[in-house]
Amino acid sequence: MKKFITTSLLLAAAVYSFGQDVNKLIAQKDVERVIKTLAADDMQGRATFTPGIEKAATFIEGEFKAAGLEPLKGEKGFRQTFSLIRSTPVSTAATINGAAVPAENVFASAGESFRWSSSGAEIVKIPAGANFREEYFKYIQSGKKYLILVDPSFADIFKRVRNRSMSGSVSFKADTAQTLVFALGNFGKVNAYEVVYEGKSENLPLFNVAGIIPGKSKPDEYVIFSGHYDHLGIIKPAAGDSIANGADDDASGTTAVITLAKYYKKLNNNARTLIFVAFTAEEIGGYGSQYFSKQVDPDKTVAMFNIEMIGKASKFGTNSAFITGYERSDFGTILQKNLKGTAFTFHPDPYPEQDLFYRSDNATLAKFGVPAHTISTDQIDIDKLYHSVDDEFESLDVSNITSTIRAIALSSRSIVAGKDTPTRIPKLKE
Repeated sequence: MKKFITTSLLLAAAVYSFGQDVNKLIAQKDVERVIKTLAADDMQGRATFTPGIEKAATFIEGEFKAAGLEPLKGEKGFRQTFSLIRSTPVSTAATINGAAVPAENVFASAGESFRWSSSGAEIVKIPAGANFREEYFKYIQSGKKYLILVDPSFADIFKRVRNRSMSGSVSFKADTAQTLVFALGNFGKVNAYEVVYEGKSENLPLFNVAGIIPGKSKPDEYVIFSGHYDHLGIIKPAAGDSIANGADDDASGTTAVITLAKYYKKLNNNARTLIFVAFTAEEIGGYGSQYFSKQVDPDKTVAMFNIEMIGKASKFGTNSAFITGYERSDFGTILQKNLKGTAFTFHPDPYPEQDLFYRSDNATLAKFGVPAHTISTDQIDIDKLYHSVDDEFESLDVSNITSTIRAIALSSRSIVAGKDTPTRIPKLKE
């Protein structure tokens, strides 16, 4: 009994000591400064390919440099640069059975200009009563050439999808194998068709912002802390405001990454190599994390702490957060063990129907078997500010953000120190 009491007292003392340390090294005032800067109007919502995201990247670079981080191996600076092909439609004209299809009733998804004249594509239909979303994504992911005839009952959703398509699409390389044309109307049996599509392709640069703290005794084992710094940019005005500031989504997560980088650099006792990365292009398909995941060896990556939307209290109350894919590894169990004696608790994802585990930047490395999980507090089922102009700094609870960052710092310490290694996640088969 004496031995048990002594052990308990030592544990309590250790937790208290770590808590004091983290409270001193992670100051709420600095957390507020960083997130207020990233979510400011002059960042213009940090949309991909805009001056706003360039400004945000420059700010994050400055924070990493001031903290004393090093660039990733092989990089000259903190930007991990890559490029995407942006394909934008210029014009689409179609005739079916000799009759012109109204311009507002046709659109194409293609990587290059083309001309079809009663050949070149398989004709398929999305009939009335079908699940449009399922059918649409089936063809989008097919890698083939289709002329898709859409029943007029889908006029409303067709219009929304067409409007979205007019802004173009992005990919790592131009996809010439897949070409899709969607036409809305009652066409009967198609005996002849002609489609002329003109598009513009641009090779545009993008960049993650990343830095490392080399490991002291296990430098070839990596622990990643990540969040995405892009958002939607300028969107449809609401009450005179058109800037989607993305304060919670995901300036809050990016602030956590910057703050944790400073914290661990001050401690400077990490056994494993720590990588801190702010991903770009999450909002348009997760391209930043996809590129990054191909540059790091997943077999050497011990864990990934992806941080997404921690700006307000979770459904479990203050001093709590949830972990996506909690049941897929013992990552969450390790984190909670390290928080013993504190008020903070981690919970399994309460929104399994949302499939959040594969909807954020942890997904690519998780598919490769890495215990890569997202930590969040967002009440996504009732969050009315998500992807709106009202996701601003004033809507945040900075105290909650700070307590969550401190909890991540405390709960990650045994993994960073090389004492705990989360179990691997089964790899997804291609």
